[in-house]
Amino acid sequence: MQVSVETTQGLERRLTISVPADSIDSAVKSRLQQLAKTQRINGFRPGKVPVAVIKKRFGQAVRQEVAGEAMQRNFYEAVVQEKLNPAGMPRFELKKDVDGEDLEFVASFEIYPELEVQGIDKIKIEKPVVEISDKDLDNMMDTLRKQHADWKEVKRKAKKDDRVTINFVGTIDGEEFDGGKAEDFPLELGKDRMIPGFEKPLVGAKKGEEVISEVTFPEDYHAENLKGKEAKFTITVTKVEGLELPKVDEEFAKLFGIQDGDIEALKTEVRKNMQRELDQTLKAKLKEDVIAGLLEQNSIDVPKALLDQEVEALREQAKQRFQQQSGGNSANMPELPADLFEENAKRRVSIGLILGEIIKTNEIKVDDAKVEQLIETTASAYEDPSEVIEYYKTNNELLQQIQNVALEEQAVEWVLTQAKVKDVNKAFDDIMNKQQ
Repeated sequence: MQVSVETTQGLERRLTISVPADSIDSAVKSRLQQLAKTQRINGFRPGKVPVAVIKKRFGQAVRQEVAGEAMQRNFYEAVVQEKLNPAGMPRFELKKDVDGEDLEFVASFEIYPELEVQGIDKIKIEKPVVEISDKDLDNMMDTLRKQHADWKEVKRKAKKDDRVTINFVGTIDGEEFDGGKAEDFPLELGKDRMIPGFEKPLVGAKKGEEVISEVTFPEDYHAENLKGKEAKFTITVTKVEGLELPKVDEEFAKLFGIQDGDIEALKTEVRKNMQRELDQTLKAKLKEDVIAGLLEQNSIDVPKALLDQEVEALREQAKQRFQQQSGGNSANMPELPADLFEENAKRRVSIGLILGEIIKTNEIKVDDAKVEQLIETTASAYEDPSEVIEYYKTNNELLQQIQNVALEEQAVEWVLTQAKVKDVNKAFDDIMNKQQ
C-alpha cells in the first residue's frame, strides 16, 4: 500500500492510496471460486459451474464489492500509519479500478485539531460562598404556602399579587379592533402578562369600578396591524380575589410526605432540598464560568463533521421539546434551519474538545466515588432513592452518561486548582433568584 497525504485547507486532509493489484485480483478470484460452488446455473451441475462463467455473470459486482471493502480497510490502515485522527467519516473517490493494475482511490476527511490548552492560570473565577439562613428557610416556607394557597374573594381594593376578573373593550382612534374585547377575563396583577401599562390602573381598583388604561402596542407585537398603535381600554372590575395561605400545621406537613405531620421534620426536609438545589446551582455556575474562561483563552478550529453532528442533535432536541409542548403533535412543526443552532453547537463542540484534551493530558480517570455521589444526588429527589440507584447501576448506557459527567466535573475541578479563584460571600436569594 502506498499513501500520500495532502492538506487541502484547515483541518481537511486528502489521502491518495494505492493498493497492490495482486491483493485485489486474488480476493476477486477467491470470491468467484466460492460463488462457483454455490451458484445454480442452467446447464451445469451444482458446484461444477466454471469460474469463467461465474466471472462473466458476477465479475463486475464482485470486484465492486472487493474494492469497497479494500478502500475501507486500507483507509484505516493508512490513518494509523500516518498518525491521523479522523473526525467523522471519509468521502471515498475511486480513481482507478482495472484488472491487473493497482487499485487507486482518494479519501477526503477532517481531522481533530491539535490542541494545547493555554491560559488556564489567567482565568479569574469568583466562587460564591453561601449559607442558608433561617430567614431563607422562612421565605421558602412562605413560597410553599403560596403554591398551595386558594383564591378568595375580597371586598378591598386590588393590589399586586391579587387576581382580578375583568371585562374590557379596546379602541384605537375611537374604533373597536379585533381581539381587543373580553369578558370574565382573570388577570393576576404583577405578572406582567398583558401589554405594558395595561394593568397599572387596576392596582387600587375595587369590584364594580370602571377604569381606563391607555397603552401603546410594542413595535414587535405579533399582530401586524397593531404594532406601535396607541389604544385605550375601558375596563370593568367584576371581582377581586386575594390568596388565602394555608396554616403551617400537621395537614400542611402531610402534603409534603411528612406522615406524622411534624413541622420541624418538614423544615428539615425543606432545608435539605434547598441545600441540594443550591449545591447544584453553584456547581453549574462554577462550571459555566470555567467554560467561559477556557473558551476566552483558547480559540480552536472545529471540524465541520462534528459541528454538523451537534447541530443535528440540537435540532432533534428542539423538535422533541416542541412535540412535548404540543402534546406529541408534530404536524405543525416548523423546519428549523441549521444556522439557528450553529453558534451553540460550535461552543459545545469546542468545550468538549478542550475538556477532552485536559482529561487526556492530565490522565484524569473516572472517580468511582464521584460517580456514586452523582447517582445518589440524582436519586435523592425521588420517592425511593434505592430503586433509582439500582436502575442506574444496572443500565450501562445511563452509567456511562454519569461517568462522562463525572469526568467533565473532574476536569473542571482540575481547572479550578490552576485558575485564580476568589471566594465571595453571597446571599441565598442572590444566587437562586438570579438563576431563576
